[in-house]
Amino acid sequence: MESTLDKKLTYEEAIEQIKSEVDSLLSSSPLVIRSYTKHLALSVGKFIRAAAVAACALDREGFVSMKAVKLAAAIEILHLATLVHDDVIDNADLRRGQVTLQKKFGQKTAVICGDYLVCMAMKLTASATEQSDIEERMNLQMPDYMGRICLGELNQHINNGNIDLSVHQYLRIISGKTAALFEASFFAGAALVEKDSNLVRKYTKLGRYIGMIFQLTDDCMDFEETEKTAQKPVQSDYEQNVITLPLIYAFKKLSELKDKAKETKLTRNEINSAVKNTGGLNYTRLIAKRYYDKSLLLMEELGAPEEKQHHLKLLLDKSFRLI
Repeated sequence: MESTLDKKLTYEEAIEQIKSEVDSLLSSSPLVIRSYTKHLALSVGKFIRAAAVAACALDREGFVSMKAVKLAAAIEILHLATLVHDDVIDNADLRRGQVTLQKKFGQKTAVICGDYLVCMAMKLTASATEQSDIEERMNLQMPDYMGRICLGELNQHINNGNIDLSVHQYLRIISGKTAALFEASFFAGAALVEKDSNLVRKYTKLGRYIGMIFQLTDDCMDFEETEKTAQKPVQSDYEQNVITLPLIYAFKKLSELKDKAKETKLTRNEINSAVKNTGGLNYTRLIAKRYYDKSLLLMEELGAPEEKQHHLKLLLDKSFRLI
């Protein structure tokens, strides 16, 4: 007997179904928490990680299974949980153009809601996998990915204000706090349709590269965008003691700036001027471009059908903010 999880959708239908699943889950939570999750439903994002699951889960006939839809919704909910906790850590006022949960309802409530969303994601993941999947090839390693995200966030917190942070150390931090969830998205989608473990590993690596591009480009946006266009606080990383790659490069080039930073808090004008004059943004984009080029080469090795290649290229370009 055919399971509802075996139902097949086109890519476009799958994306709409994922959005519907997420909206339904947030709008129908238990009454005690519903007002908070409904507030979060007002500020859902671009679903780029969910789109990654759907793209990687496209089969040779151009369809996406409901298993992939459930997994994509779970990853989107998990991503939302990390943002709720991020906003508490950063004491952020705004997220995706809406007042943050921690600002509107308090930090304790936000932490509990974030924990609830993690539980919701785990439950949804379990509902999307069958015993046969686990036995064959669908060990999704979600706890491992979640652990990597947590360790990446902790590593960033431990290095808050560390002006001696190296490029290598920084890339290692963002490979956990940002790229791990992209990696999980690509793995989840590919593992549903690809039987070759080497091929699944290539999809997973592609997800990691795209996650790195997404974060490095986001680092540049913190210097370049306005709060209105970014729909979140900007020019705020340094103020939150988060040292990102453009500033790491500026410190490397300007030893006197680094010496001053050890003595006192730098002003925003000093930070912006140093990053601009040393080419910190260009350097960060160069690193992102290297990941972009490696992603293109990797995509050629996938041997994916034309439609799948098209959607993967769109994800790559979106992560680099080319579209």
